[in-house]
Amino acid sequence: MATDIGRELDGNGLRAGFDLGDPRRLLRGIAGIVGFLALWYLVSLTQPAYVLPSPAAVAGTFLEELASGTMTAALWSSVRHWLPGTIVGTGLGVAAGVAFAWSGLLDDVTAPLVRVLRPVPPLALIGFAIAWFGINDAGAAFIIAVGAFWINFYAAYGAVEGVSKDLLDVGRTLGVRSDLDMVRSIVLPASLPGIMTGIRTGLGRCWMLVVASEIFGVPGVGREILRASNNLLVDKVIAYILVLSLMYLLVDVAFRAAQRRVLIWQA
Repeated sequence: MATDIGRELDGNGLRAGFDLGDPRRLLRGIAGIVGFLALWYLVSLTQPAYVLPSPAAVAGTFLEELASGTMTAALWSSVRHWLPGTIVGTGLGVAAGVAFAWSGLLDDVTAPLVRVLRPVPPLALIGFAIAWFGINDAGAAFIIAVGAFWINFYAAYGAVEGVSKDLLDVGRTLGVRSDLDMVRSIVLPASLPGIMTGIRTGLGRCWMLVVASEIFGVPGVGREILRASNNLLVDKVIAYILVLSLMYLLVDVAFRAAQRRVLIWQA
């Protein structure tokens, strides 16, 4: 496997990412983007516009939608679904994962229920979202929260299960007796890298669920994509997909910066 001397890993063993301070990596990234756009353009010459529009056509549609205000309004609507759904689902998922992994009693009681509910995709719950919340922001946020919950639940569960028993023994030796103190002072710090990896994965997954959460008519980027798809407006579809990609990129960059600060002790 090819390697580059001097390329560093971040706190989770992953590549440090798009490093603007490394000219060589920056040029490689730019070359990759240019190559992709060139290939896209060449393929678009062989296809009708309704099958694969050119990069220039997509860029033009993007600017038109942005200038009209439609894209901004749709994005703001999607943020109103994504943000509360992600926060609620992430919080509940992490809390449940930590609790169930630490408590054998809770794990035994809930294991059959978890195995029954886990395979149910968030999209299958649209009927419940409409019945419980109506066709509004709350219903869309519910779909997103369900997706965020399971990702963070299993990440937190696995992270807590992976805590070394030696660390627990050290904690008991130092006088940590109650379960609450053990979880707070030993288990959570030790499992934090795994939990944060789950949170990061969930943030991206929830942007993917935006389209599913708006499939029943709630305004947002997802509804614009579905409308454009129904009318074979592929340039508009790609333009709004780019919006989701850009939002994910911004959120991911911000979270990675926070993650490095929180996990600075791993450096």
